[in-house]
Amino acid sequence: MAFSQKIKPSYTPKRLAVKLNSKGEQFVVQGHPWVFSNNITKINNDAKSGDLAIVFSKNKNKVIGLGLYDANSPIRIKMLHSSHEKVEIGAAFFKNKIEEAYKKRQPLLKTNTNSYRLLFGENDGFPGLIADVYASILVVKIYSEIWLPYLETIMPSLQKKCEAETVVVRLSRSLETSKQHKLDNGEVVYGVLENEVVEFVEHGVNFSANVIKGHKTGYFLDHRANRKQVGEWSKGKTVLDVFSYAGGFSVHALANGAKEVTSLDISKQALEIAIENGKLNHYTGKHKIIAGDAFAELKQLIKNNITFDVVVIDPPSFAKQASEIELAKKKYAQLAELGEKLTAKKGLLVLASCSSRVLSQHFFDINKNILNDASRGYKIMLKTGHDIDHPIGFPEGAYLKCGYYRFNN
Repeated sequence: MAFSQKIKPSYTPKRLAVKLNSKGEQFVVQGHPWVFSNNITKINNDAKSGDLAIVFSKNKNKVIGLGLYDANSPIRIKMLHSSHEKVEIGAAFFKNKIEEAYKKRQPLLKTNTNSYRLLFGENDGFPGLIADVYASILVVKIYSEIWLPYLETIMPSLQKKCEAETVVVRLSRSLETSKQHKLDNGEVVYGVLENEVVEFVEHGVNFSANVIKGHKTGYFLDHRANRKQVGEWSKGKTVLDVFSYAGGFSVHALANGAKEVTSLDISKQALEIAIENGKLNHYTGKHKIIAGDAFAELKQLIKNNITFDVVVIDPPSFAKQASEIELAKKKYAQLAELGEKLTAKKGLLVLASCSSRVLSQHFFDINKNILNDASRGYKIMLKTGHDIDHPIGFPEGAYLKCGYYRFNN
């Protein structure tokens, strides 16, 4: 079986000699994967996306790193290698990086789980590239044109490493309109896809993902460990899963013997998937759904004096840009306040954030201030971050934080 000809590059990358200012050089030496345009002092005039940037030190003219040039981003160079050590960027280099990433995932792959993130962008040395595995399907999401000249080299190594029978390519919005390739979003470039809805297992619980039309690559794998934990603490309980999407927390709770689970999401389509995901497992509890705006629906539940033994609030990112940080913090405070009112006596409130711009400490401080004001008394059971297949390679690579709060009364 061969890969589609569409992953063949239409452009042969050049080598660029690059010099940076002191600040840019400092970042590269420290191993940071981003070089911004305003840190570049010297570069070839005819640079194109995908060209190999060879970064020289300002004074000694020694190579301090290698990266890929991105003409369409303020992060002008995405670093692949930061060191004086000589390397050749090619098939062997990428294969070794994929091997390193796979080794980090080994503890997870020894559990009853066959869905995982094989490449987590910059954190695994592949800036702007994500590779997720769902059972025998590999989904590669490309966020930048820099990878187009290298797909033919990288894809076979990825496919062999995870033993995928099918490979699907997903494209970011900017890449969908790019004229530098012939790929379509959701295109099968290797093997055959019998059904775009793929079933997979997460810690013994069955799920499905639409690998062609679903968000990102079809599902959110980063919360896996938290979903497992919530499931274990939901036996015999009533559970509210807010911003439930495809029912990750809901389904783990049901599969672990929750008495009643309510999935709340603005998308009716997502809630239908949550119901179907539930049905992939054996459960005896009741699965209810509420379609609507989370803030409005939570206020209505409070008005109706309804409480739950376990409340999980896992919103989408509230701060996609720096200007939204303060508003995001207010929204997190609001959700903590609403969540506390909906959590029954001696209940568990789980609050999560995936906004990388809202720092972990700030998020936990917001929760602490709101819950202290509630005067109920509580114990912090856990504070968690990314699962093992989302390793953190640089500060901005960390975005996920989750707090578990058990009330005393």
